[in-house]
Amino acid sequence: MRGQPKNISLPRRLIVDLMRASMGVPFVSLSRPLNIRPLLEARATTAAPAGWAAMFVKAFALVARDEPILRTVYAKWPWPTLYELPKSVALVAIARVEDGEECVLPQRIAAPETMSLADVDAQIRHAKTAPIDDVPMFRKIMRATRLPLPLRRLSWAVGMNFGRQRGNWFGSFAVSSVAAYGGGELHPITPGPFIVSYGVVEPDQTIHVVIRWDHRVTDAAPIARVLTRLEQVLNTEIAAELRSAGPKPIRAVGA
Repeated sequence: MRGQPKNISLPRRLIVDLMRASMGVPFVSLSRPLNIRPLLEARATTAAPAGWAAMFVKAFALVARDEPILRTVYAKWPWPTLYELPKSVALVAIARVEDGEECVLPQRIAAPETMSLADVDAQIRHAKTAPIDDVPMFRKIMRATRLPLPLRRLSWAVGMNFGRQRGNWFGSFAVSSVAAYGGGELHPITPGPFIVSYGVVEPDQTIHVVIRWDHRVTDAAPIARVLTRLEQVLNTEIAAELRSAGPKPIRAVGA
């Protein structure tokens, strides 16, 4: 059967390179529902609540502030080592449509634990709507993706295998979700070391969360504790910041 060859677009080439870089990472995953009733109550009273991606980005970064293992990457050069980053760097998977093609591009957010929730949310929303050339991370990644294959492979090797560059290019953790499109338990792949995914809010006020991580960096027991701590942070610090953003205006109802 004769088909029609199609060129690989730049965004799709990025995913091809990303999957190749992820092939050698020994990922394992842990998932559980988190009870987020206090967070939902706080979000319901807020005039302009932050998006779910922003809340998970800041919550995970707050947990990582006190858990250095969540800021640790595996690096191969100049010899295999674990490299602890001084701060969290998040990569958020941004779904966009470019030239009629659906694609995903990574938005980098440095030190989200030091930012307001509104600022984290603003960076994510900007990445969703602004032209690619107006988003620094998108310009950077597209510039690398335009390189000829040998130079592309070299740039990925440098970004993957030096600890400092891992933080610059791939961050210390990633957040990805399909909740906005109907949910489902997503198990995404990334060069690592950590990636967080969340589903839709269930009627019992829980949300299912999956953490995949590089097993060379840590084991399952610390990640189980991280999920517990993540639930606490969402329901306390993130909920409190939502409440401080201001309540919904009360509309008068005519008698």
